Amino acid sequence: MTHLNNERRPETQPGVASAEDGLVILDGPDGVAVTMTAAAAAETGHNVVEAARAAQMQIGTTPGSDEN
Repeated sequence: MTHLNNERRPETQPGVASAEDGLVILDGPDGVAVTMTAAAAAETGHNVVEAARAAQMQIGTTPGSDEN
């Protein structure tokens, strides 16, 4: 039996994006997959980059650096 841990831990491995039949597929951990239109994927990518920059500033790391 698997015991569920309610503690949320951030994912440290990046998702993988690919294009297929005019759609963008983002594969994440544990079998998570999201299919988006090109426009939705582009805006999502922009939002993720901006959020990553804000998060890095909050913890005092340089954008693009590996804080591990």
